[in-house]
Amino acid sequence: MSENPRDEIGKTSDTELVKRLLLENYGYAPDLHYEIRGRYHKVYAWKPCSFEIRGPDRNGVYFGRVESDGIRLSIEGSFLVGPKATKNLVELDDERARLYLAGESVEIEDKDLHGWVIVKWRSYYIGSAKAKDGRLINYVPKEKRLKLEDPAKA
Repeated sequence: MSENPRDEIGKTSDTELVKRLLLENYGYAPDLHYEIRGRYHKVYAWKPCSFEIRGPDRNGVYFGRVESDGIRLSIEGSFLVGPKATKNLVELDDERARLYLAGESVEIEDKDLHGWVIVKWRSYYIGSAKAKDGRLINYVPKEKRLKLEDPAKA
């Protein structure tokens, strides 16, 4: 087994690889079908059903991405994994959640936490981030970020 999970793409089934990465990093892997697509190693997930969908690349929702050091979840992926995750879950207070959703990196108390984490605010799973040196490095897509008002202009 390689230390870079991207080296395993194509050598094992996509579902096996994604489930293993989810279990290693978050302690839980939903029972779904996973497919890794494209040169950015994007992961799509779905549950089989009798509804027929035609066309290429139509199966699943964007679930995350296989990185060189694990798996980074999308907001949708964090909603699916977060409620049953047993590790690498960081809960933010209101102010830090607001800054995180605006696209800023935020400080966390656990300075020893490193790697991909699920970010939670109250009962919501609001995405994933990379913990490093007491900070959460933000990966909220630009089109989904909150626009904060400048209190000086209010």
